[in-house]
Amino acid sequence: MKDINSLITYKNIYFIGIGGVSMSGIAHTLKHFGFNVSGSDATDSNTIQSLISSGISVYIGHNPENVKNSDLVVYTAAISKEDPELVMAHSLNIPTMERAVFLGLLTKCFEDTITISGTHGKTTTTSMVSLCFLKADLNPSIQVGAYLKNISGNYTVGNSDYFILEACEYVESFLHFFPKSAIVLNIDNDHLDYFKNIDNIQNAFSKYVKLLPSDGLLVLNCDDNRCLSLKNSTKAEVITYGINNTNADFIAKNIVFDDNGFPEFDVYNKREFYCHIKLSVTGEHNVLNALACISMCSYYGIDSKIIQSALLEFTGANRRMEFKGKFNNNVSVFDDYAHHPTEINATALALENKKFNKSWAVFQPHTYSRTKNLLEDFAKVLLNFDNVIITDIYAAREKNIYDISSKDLADKISSLGGNVKYISDFKDIASYLKENVNDNDVVLTIGAGTVTEIGGMLIN
Repeated sequence: MKDINSLITYKNIYFIGIGGVSMSGIAHTLKHFGFNVSGSDATDSNTIQSLISSGISVYIGHNPENVKNSDLVVYTAAISKEDPELVMAHSLNIPTMERAVFLGLLTKCFEDTITISGTHGKTTTTSMVSLCFLKADLNPSIQVGAYLKNISGNYTVGNSDYFILEACEYVESFLHFFPKSAIVLNIDNDHLDYFKNIDNIQNAFSKYVKLLPSDGLLVLNCDDNRCLSLKNSTKAEVITYGINNTNADFIAKNIVFDDNGFPEFDVYNKREFYCHIKLSVTGEHNVLNALACISMCSYYGIDSKIIQSALLEFTGANRRMEFKGKFNNNVSVFDDYAHHPTEINATALALENKKFNKSWAVFQPHTYSRTKNLLEDFAKVLLNFDNVIITDIYAAREKNIYDISSKDLADKISSLGGNVKYISDFKDIASYLKENVNDNDVVLTIGAGTVTEIGGMLIN
């Protein structure tokens, strides 16, 4: 590492919301480097237990007394300004820092931070790149936005100057980072509660790629015109990839799918055959994610055979079209984090390549603002499933000031001719499915909230 000592002013660091996927990874990393780490969260979880087992003190509930001996308090964007621990820190003049700002300081400690961003596919592509670097014995440090089976968690601390990091665009948090290389996967209409329109999103990504140094690298999706236009906003070297745009540097050709919906394809680099890839994750969108990974890893000198092997071993990050098990003898249950129409459409297209009878999509909308702004788009993509169950909106950080409900979405799907039911209670959803599915049907629980619990109710 270049300069972990730049953080040494803050020997005792306290995290409010330490159980979050990013916060917990940062906390583990700092503990590894000898900092005194503690924190709080609203509820217990497997993540909390993992933190405790590594020697980090975690308090359930927010008690202002907990922060008194801290040199720095780090908090997530979801923490209220009235939070008692945050208020106490301010009253004692203890420095406070939002998570993304602190993570930016951490990226500055590495010579070579590699960030993966885009509206969709960040977690999967970060995972793919991470596994290639690990398999090439490059010993990276990693922060990924989901549990990754291959590293038994959402982070790992390496002994090199490589830091591979998922970079989120929400509230422009990625502008706090110091990347050497970056991937931008796509630019789409999302987080409109913050960005208001697509032009503001595009502008945020333009500012993001300007952070790259002239000796850095930018990998861009050539099939996404908004993405491709970013090449005009950077002095870094640019490598492009795509399926449809034959001017891309890395192209996938001869794509075929097996009965599980897993693709295999030939990769060409500047029109020369590069390698043959087989994936263990579904969908054409993952062909694009794999091309982004290949573009980045080839630049770093990773052998194509190592990339081939790592991508074949990758079976997906947690909650990304994740197979959960079967019930009623032969009904398969998959769980997917998709919470935007583009992501749901990718899931539906991936499903088309599998062999099954009928599909049942259980969708939990995520945030009132997104549901209101993209209602028609959600309704249209959910028509791709044979049967749809809509459950209540997962509010996340929001209050319902948008005059919207899940019933509105169910009514819209129905008006478009979809076979849809609105069911609020998860137990009622599980019971309804058990009574109505047939042999070889597929059930998908879809959304970024608590809908994932239904899979367990069905299987157990």
